[in-house]
Amino acid sequence: MTEKKLTLIGDLINNAFGRARTAYTQRSLPDYQRLALREIELGAHALDVNLDGTQQLQVRTEEMLAFLPDVIAALQAVTSVPLCFDNPSVDYHRIALEHYDRKKSGPPILNSVAASRERLDEMLELAAAYDADVIVMASERFVVGGTAQCLNAADAHAAARQLVELLVTKAGRRPGQIIIDTGLAPVGADTYGLVNIGLDAMRLIRADPDLQGVHLTVGLSNFAWGMPKGFREQLEHAYLTLGMEAGLDWAIANPEKLPAPLAPDHPMVTKLRQALAQGRAAAGETQESAGYRQAEAIMAICAESAES
Repeated sequence: MTEKKLTLIGDLINNAFGRARTAYTQRSLPDYQRLALREIELGAHALDVNLDGTQQLQVRTEEMLAFLPDVIAALQAVTSVPLCFDNPSVDYHRIALEHYDRKKSGPPILNSVAASRERLDEMLELAAAYDADVIVMASERFVVGGTAQCLNAADAHAAARQLVELLVTKAGRRPGQIIIDTGLAPVGADTYGLVNIGLDAMRLIRADPDLQGVHLTVGLSNFAWGMPKGFREQLEHAYLTLGMEAGLDWAIANPEKLPAPLAPDHPMVTKLRQALAQGRAAAGETQESAGYRQAEAIMAICAESAES
């Protein structure tokens, strides 16, 4: 049997990380280049480029957009992997794609298209004009009169179908150019069953003959957010095992954590399976009750790991 491979988008060029914040505040292109080379050295197949503000750093939109071409040129001067432009703004993507040299790095990745995006038609036009791969967010869907959050796996599957149809019919994208993000919540605070919803949505998408050929991704760094540092990586790797079983083939992740699935029978995978099973509501039970039971199970895993 052929071993499943995970396509990794390195996420260190993001102001949520200290080195990226330093690079941005100092406008240090060599620092960005060092981050990029480090990610590629560790196996990143593409680089996420997110210059937006965070809780730790305020970023003025006009300054970000003015600096973006310099960052792209600096990254492409030292790397040849695709860049993934990560921002909800059409203007960010327009500038990024105008300054991206696909002859050096192959097709760019537009991250991301979602039902509630302002100027969505312009996003689709950019994807077509620059022949970009596209990440779509299956966490919200179109409904009569607007958009709505996806509250279960069927909703997320429906959102994926809607967005894929848009990208195929209006942007001329092929299934292999479309990467669906089913969403990934911090598991320690997931009292709404969101992790299970994402995994179940992957299974529905993989079983849908109309969606054959699309890719599936998650933002892996979200999963173990808030967990003790020594525990996060193994928990993330255990999630990758479950995700890849459900059809996951891409991940936006920190390459320094060497993201890779654990063996299906690894003790951490077994514990995570059991904890997520606790998060499924029984007949007559509220999802909130099941969610708190799941959170308690995750905390128990954390406590056991701290003691060992």
